[in-house]
Amino acid sequence: MTERVTAAHLALAGALADKAGAVIRRYFRSGIAVEKKPDDTPVTVADREAEAEMRALIEARFPDHGVLGEEHGRTRPEADYVWVLDPIDGTKSFISGVPLFGVLIALTFKGVPVLGVIDQPILRERWLGADGRKTTLNGKPIATRACSALADATLYATSPEMFAGADASAFARVRSAAKLARYGADCYAYGVLAAGFVDLVIEAGLKPYDFCALAPVIEGAGGEMSDWAGETLSLRSDGRVVAAGDPALAAAARSALAGK
Repeated sequence: MTERVTAAHLALAGALADKAGAVIRRYFRSGIAVEKKPDDTPVTVADREAEAEMRALIEARFPDHGVLGEEHGRTRPEADYVWVLDPIDGTKSFISGVPLFGVLIALTFKGVPVLGVIDQPILRERWLGADGRKTTLNGKPIATRACSALADATLYATSPEMFAGADASAFARVRSAAKLARYGADCYAYGVLAAGFVDLVIEAGLKPYDFCALAPVIEGAGGEMSDWAGETLSLRSDGRVVAAGDPALAAAARSALAGK
């Protein structure tokens, strides 16, 4: 563990996941109302309440830290440390009663993710990744699996509809080269990649609260996660991401995306 991520940060990340999970379990498969946000995506009281609970806890423990959340916006975005929250990544699965969603909690330092949590509160699975630490699943170290060739890879994306124009053509090149392509798991796909069951995730159109928590989890398990150009992910990234369990596969995927 480096000095950028302290024991207090790790303790808070766990407490945040506990808080959000308790809210989400109360509402899961309860028939709650679903609203549409201005961008036409669904939202529920569970999303808003879970994020509010997490923000209150951050304010209590680290009042000088910033917060960026999907549902309640930005607070102190200029701070060195900023918590990035997605209370339910995969709301469409949540409202459908399908437990392929997760609470995403990231801590960034000067814009770069240094700690990440993927928490699936129904299945009670929690991935934790942080600078200088091996990624764990429910407290036990995990690792990605070796797979260097696209022809041997299992590929995931949340939906083929997230790719448009040239991005759609780029993704199609990777999909046609991969052994198996699957869709619909949102952040859960990154968790199973870190645990060695999936080889590659490629997505586009993501926001910082969609991807910041994922990078430390993937990298701490021995994988690689970057933007499509191979650059380190940050709060300023464009939302096009490549995550691979094998760095050689990440390079092959980026080459295919670029048409090389």
